[in-house]
Amino acid sequence: MSSAQDARAPRRLAVWTDFGGVLTPPIAHTMGTFCTAQGIDPQALQQALGKVTARYGTSDVMEPIDTPLVSEEEWLAQVSEVLAADHGVAGVHLTTLADAWFDGRETNHAWVAALRTSRERGAFVGMLSNMVPTWDAHWRRMVDPAELFDDVLLSFEVGHRKPSPGMFALAAERAGVPAENCVLVDDLAHNCAGAEAAGWRAIHFTDTAEAAERLDALLSAALAGDPLHRHGRGGGAARRPPVRGPVPHP
Repeated sequence: MSSAQDARAPRRLAVWTDFGGVLTPPIAHTMGTFCTAQGIDPQALQQALGKVTARYGTSDVMEPIDTPLVSEEEWLAQVSEVLAADHGVAGVHLTTLADAWFDGRETNHAWVAALRTSRERGAFVGMLSNMVPTWDAHWRRMVDPAELFDDVLLSFEVGHRKPSPGMFALAAERAGVPAENCVLVDDLAHNCAGAEAAGWRAIHFTDTAEAAERLDALLSAALAGDPLHRHGRGGGAARRPPVRGPVPHP
């Protein structure tokens, strides 16, 4: 961060962006590419993921491995067993999703540029992600966290995960900005709802240009000292319904 940016205190807005589906292509696209490469029917994989996930008392497919409650290798061994037993998918022995999941995955450079512009204008910019430990090195090759972010909060490191209140409370504390001046940009509606329940603004990410426009408006209001509630609740009526069914997210 430049000395000019350091002189801008206190920060009036904290922007926390998700990773998967925001800084990357939509998750459905990545899932389709992964299944094609592995020769697995997407519906069979989702059903197997859902069955294994339920064993850990949750319907969120990422929670067992981004908390983590179980190692990714053991979790995938269970998924492979269900694929074979319930769907007749033999010969699939997944040990990690990381290599295949991130192979050829493209960075959303337009959103990177929007975040960089927000930071240059004086906003605090951080990344807030439910991340699997074994995927950590992979996402860092897609973006330079030291150059782009003021802070990074990952579920497996901090003991909280979206959309829990604890995750948003910790993020606001780390940014040094009141909750009402924190903004979450996320592609999942339930994470946006969790942020708003914690007193944040939320932008439900469906389109890069639209999200950048909304973020610019919120930042302009914050810099002008205008209460953010006058500018809506970020996501607005354009929010799409939450994705149904278990889908790996980061």
